[in-house]
Amino acid sequence: MKVGYIGLGRMGRGMALNLIKAGYEVVVFDRSADALAAVVGAGARAADSVADLARGVDVVFTSLPGPPEVEEVVFGEDGLLANTKPGQVLFELSTSSRALAIRIEKAFAERGAAMLDASVSGGPAGAESGDMAFWVGGDREVFDRYLPVLRAMGDKPRHCGPIGAGTVVKLVNNVTGHMILLSLAEAFSVGVKAGVEPLELWDALRLGVVGKGSPLNMLTKQFLPGRYDPPAFALKLAYKDVNLATEMARELQVPMRLANMTMADMIEALGRGMGDLDTRSYLQLQLERAGVSIAVDPEEIAKRQGS
Repeated sequence: MKVGYIGLGRMGRGMALNLIKAGYEVVVFDRSADALAAVVGAGARAADSVADLARGVDVVFTSLPGPPEVEEVVFGEDGLLANTKPGQVLFELSTSSRALAIRIEKAFAERGAAMLDASVSGGPAGAESGDMAFWVGGDREVFDRYLPVLRAMGDKPRHCGPIGAGTVVKLVNNVTGHMILLSLAEAFSVGVKAGVEPLELWDALRLGVVGKGSPLNMLTKQFLPGRYDPPAFALKLAYKDVNLATEMARELQVPMRLANMTMADMIEALGRGMGDLDTRSYLQLQLERAGVSIAVDPEEIAKRQGS
């Protein structure tokens, strides 16, 4: 099997090198001569252009900075689409747009080819070591067929759903991380201004509920099943805690935008009679605003936790 790889930056280089180590015949393309040299020196063949690469391989992987570069490589003159052939497969690894992924998949399907969005997570170190997650959206049969190739680059490939699903998971992952960091920065700002030394605060918080496990685990008992009664901890008591924290912040003149938004939702939930439900019951307001419902079978959650 001939494998094409376009984009040999901090992520792409490590993945391409791992394909070579796994014994695949690899053809590469990048605008940077230095990036090409590093991979060609390990055994890859350099293509003269995107079109040259597309015409000579069975499957193509693209790892590019973002949607404009993906658009150019796929739809540009002498790009991948213009040179694809029936049966060829594109795995688009870039952190890009869901709408663009759907458009590419449709265009490839019209030519008898296949495209899957396969966002990655693991960073440059993971790309080099193979400690990588692949979140893939698209045809499950194509995913299964190329699973060995994905596993040559990363040890955690996962089919997440229809086309676009891989991109959705990646974007949700990234925005969640930044939102958590901002909330922690907000919390630390008030804690430090109140007189607690930063390292001591961090070390102490590690011993609490939030510090002992992933925030994702806090969603498994109430939020994912959509069950808020009986409560593990009542919303009215949680509101009291958040109110005290924001009151302290006001005394110290520390802005707490996220905490105040949280408190506003809690107050609305209390007004709706949710005070004796679980503390997480106010999260239902966001689901309501989005027009979605979440009610996962607890047994299915337990299976995923054990896998």
